[in-house]
Amino acid sequence: MDALAVVAIVAALYTLSSLRIIKQYERAVAFFLGRYWNTKGPGLVFLPSMIAHMHRVSLRIVALDIPPQDVITRDNISLKVNAVLYMKVKDPAAAIIGIENYLYATSQLAQTTLRSVCGQHQLDEILSEREKINETLKAIIDARTIEWGIEVSAVEVKDVDLPVEMKRAMARQAEAERERRAKVINAEGELQASEKLAMAAHVIGQEPAAITLRFLQTVSEIASEHNSTTFFPLPIDLLKPFLGAYRQSEPTPGAAPALASAVVQAALGSPAPGTALPPAGQREGAERRG
Repeated sequence: MDALAVVAIVAALYTLSSLRIIKQYERAVAFFLGRYWNTKGPGLVFLPSMIAHMHRVSLRIVALDIPPQDVITRDNISLKVNAVLYMKVKDPAAAIIGIENYLYATSQLAQTTLRSVCGQHQLDEILSEREKINETLKAIIDARTIEWGIEVSAVEVKDVDLPVEMKRAMARQAEAERERRAKVINAEGELQASEKLAMAAHVIGQEPAAITLRFLQTVSEIASEHNSTTFFPLPIDLLKPFLGAYRQSEPTPGAAPALASAVVQAALGSPAPGTALPPAGQREGAERRG
């Protein structure tokens, strides 16, 4: 009885030591005498001690950070790009048997792929077409890691570190672009305003009373502002009679010079041109009397 009790105790201890608890998000890749046995879990599993062992593999999504990489774009611009990769183990047995360290291998593959893909694009494409680059990275990495039992769910480019000189050049370019848009918008506004003014002039030309109504409206707007001074435009039609009378009273072009010449000669005592001189005796008598 003592021997049986010892055997029972030893068997019980061996059984307890062979029991493993596998969590819900884990799987156990079991090896029996060095050979792949099966994938166990989750829950309580039996794994004979000393003749079998296992590797725990997490099935949760892992966020793998890709360190900043020095990249030279297709237009010869040096920059640093980093990203993040989201992956999970789809086949635990392949992740353990097919590769030594699937996390390290996936990280190295992601770094080299990030450098090569970004080097095939220009700077503007890297900054504006993030979604396209992310899809390309995901497709390339997922195609390589599928044989390792790893599924890549997403790859996101996090940050693009540009040189200081390039940031200044981009700032100047953006400023010039905004100025161009402002000038174009201003020109379009001027064009629309000129078209509306032409239409208004056409309507006023067909209806002479419209200009009077516009004039009264302008006076009303000025008066409503409680100004101490009111500018009252004088219509040109009121000045037409005075302009006609002035044109009629103007002398002929040759009359003014002739009149001025006669006045000057009379002041100097010489007769005006075309005037007959009196006889010499009469002129001498007139001078003595003078």
